[in-house]
Amino acid sequence: MAKTILPLWIDGRHTKSNSSRFSEVTNPASGEVIRHVPLSSRTDVEAAIAAAKAAFPGWRDTTPLRRSRILNKFRELLETHRTELAQLASEEHGKTLEDAAGSVQRGIEVVEFAVGAPHLLKGEHAENVGRGVDCHSMLQPIGVCAGITPFNFPAMVPMWMFPVAIACGNTFVLKPSEKVPSCSLRMAELLKEAGLPDGVFNVVPGDKEAVDTLLEHSDVRAISFVGSTPVAKYIYETAARYGKRIQALGGAKNHAVVLSDAPLDFTADAIMGAAYGSAGERCMAISAVVAVGDIADALVAKLSARAEKLVVGPGDKKGVDMGPVISVQHRDKIIGYIASGVQQGAKLVMDGRNIKVAGHEKGFFIGPTLFDDVSTGMTIYKEEIFGPVLIVLRVANLDEAINLVNANPYANGTAIFTASGAAARRFQNEIEVGMVGINVPIPVPMAFFSFGGWKSSLFGDLHMHGMEGIYFYTRTKAITTRWPEVAERSASTLTMPTLS
Repeated sequence: MAKTILPLWIDGRHTKSNSSRFSEVTNPASGEVIRHVPLSSRTDVEAAIAAAKAAFPGWRDTTPLRRSRILNKFRELLETHRTELAQLASEEHGKTLEDAAGSVQRGIEVVEFAVGAPHLLKGEHAENVGRGVDCHSMLQPIGVCAGITPFNFPAMVPMWMFPVAIACGNTFVLKPSEKVPSCSLRMAELLKEAGLPDGVFNVVPGDKEAVDTLLEHSDVRAISFVGSTPVAKYIYETAARYGKRIQALGGAKNHAVVLSDAPLDFTADAIMGAAYGSAGERCMAISAVVAVGDIADALVAKLSARAEKLVVGPGDKKGVDMGPVISVQHRDKIIGYIASGVQQGAKLVMDGRNIKVAGHEKGFFIGPTLFDDVSTGMTIYKEEIFGPVLIVLRVANLDEAINLVNANPYANGTAIFTASGAAARRFQNEIEVGMVGINVPIPVPMAFFSFGGWKSSLFGDLHMHGMEGIYFYTRTKAITTRWPEVAERSASTLTMPTLS
């Protein structure tokens, strides 16, 4: 049976790719190829950039209020089609329907934030900065922007980018992961239904050829990226060479520090969802627990007991807690990490390598895996596994815990579980990580705050969405104004003006 070949979305319409290369879109729960997607060629991407460039002047000159109304209509359509988008995300990624629906909702919240752009784009004004001189600033769009997004959040991560960029008056070219293209293409259709002018939003799934075209093209002014640290670094360095503005979010090794006074059942339940939700394929997943003092044995026992009860299966089946990972290659890579943990001396409390899901024997499943007595020199600690593997390290006190977390090269998110306000306050002040949770296992900020890490988890200066997103997608212009009286107009000076 012939599989569906997906189109591109260029200049407000479905467009056939001229590429001779295609990628398989697979249902990870069944292992079945369900669609084919073209790997956009340089010519395809250049056509999308040209459409975005042509649409920019008209969209830039559209009033912020009109842009906001279109985005608000888009928000309404997202609400109407939330289940459909969740089903597409679940089908192509493997996450449970409930988890997929939650991620779509978090994307919708960014659109809600972007709808407020008429207020957010206001500049500043100062009267009489000098005698008869006023000064004001303007936030103006920068032009064609591009987004390069990962496989793990097919709807949410693109919505971290394009709604804010579009609200600011920019046009956009999105290159979603070729593993999960359907949500992005469906959102393009919904944007057109909402009234977005043709060319303002374009979708070109692809691989490195598409990415490099976006990085090198002189008409692309800004690049937003979410993915692994090596690729984020490549994106940052390459785009910077071509004079572009960049925000490149990289990998993570998120720690949950658990103090001896933490409520044990609450903490174990919270860590379960943070470690194994979405099969651990989250940049904000908790993958390392730092047990402080004498709580370690009881905590590991609680985590193990809960992990054993997790139901693994296809994401569209009711009662399933955890679906498959994205591909057979990624599954095998995770299995290799588990083997290395055993070889390097970590205690394997729970082994998910041999799980079988009845009726889905060809699916890419790994069960929840738990290691204890892990040290910082082990591969399973040093590298981002991006799978359902949770490791536990043991330290004597809060000082050691803070030093351990701060020594890690990744600094995306972290959490502390404690009943002590003093300990939590110290932790939030001293920890060198971009996003911090206090008794919150996955500290993803709401859309009106900004999302981003520190150190090797971020390349660039500004985070995504929130006001940092507004600043990333705009340029500030300062205007100084004087309307001199007639008698003053002949005055001239070669000295540095002070406006006083």
